[in-house]
Amino acid sequence: MRPVLITSVLLAALIPLAAPPAHAAAAVPPGHVYFWAEPGQMGPGGAWDYAPPGYKEAEPRVKRHAYSFDSHAAVTVYAISFQGDGACLYRAIRPDDYSDNWGWATKFDGVSDTTMGCQAG
Repeated sequence: MRPVLITSVLLAALIPLAAPPAHAAAAVPPGHVYFWAEPGQMGPGGAWDYAPPGYKEAEPRVKRHAYSFDSHAAVTVYAISFQGDGACLYRAIRPDDYSDNWGWATKFDGVSDTTMGCQAG
């Protein structure tokens, strides 16, 4: 075989090995916070995206089921949890915070750029 052909064949064989796995977490763009339904920044449907300002209700796949997150927002944002008695709790998520196994996963209802008058939780 010719050297050029051998190199081409070898490169073609190695390129699939260099590609990231299909389940790899997406890169979070600046100004955004991603939430995933499973630990390790994975889950069906991929990441759910929030970008300030304002409040955004979580999609059903991550509502009360956001087991990981990664923040590249420039400001602190607040995970919000609505309680049955009309009260609410917040948890601060600072710029560059992340969790691969978030302890607040089953409380998460949405996210805001303010505490929305909620109590720290």
